[in-house]
Amino acid sequence: MAGGRPAKYGIETRTEICKRIASGESLTAICKDEHMPYKDQVLDWLFDEPEFSTQYARAREAQAEHYLDEIISISDDSMLDTEIDPATGNERTNHEVVARAKLRVDTRKWAMSKLAPKKYGDRITHGGDPDAPINHQVGITVTFHDPDKAG
Repeated sequence: MAGGRPAKYGIETRTEICKRIASGESLTAICKDEHMPYKDQVLDWLFDEPEFSTQYARAREAQAEHYLDEIISISDDSMLDTEIDPATGNERTNHEVVARAKLRVDTRKWAMSKLAPKKYGDRITHGGDPDAPINHQVGITVTFHDPDKAG
């Protein structure tokens, strides 16, 4: 392994990958580290190693929880939402900072809905208005033909 990545990776590496994912890091960012395997190798492990696949799935669920914590922090942080207008000395909204915070929150919400869809995904219910419920009616028509009569 002179100057390159290790040829083999043990359980410690797999555990570190899962811990870092659970802490909000992307697999792409993790695999850029020199001591980590390439992303393709990790993806191979997901298909070839059921135990790692289960551990990875749990890490992704934990990542959704991490994103929830980040959403709360981003939403509560209003430090840069306003600025002083140098021309007037009045406080004004920094719309760029507010828009960026909204994008950060929306991106995490989207990721959460994909990582834990039962918990954070959109709820789709199929049903009618309680005052006018959907009624399904099925009708069956039976016609008997006399095989002795033509036409």
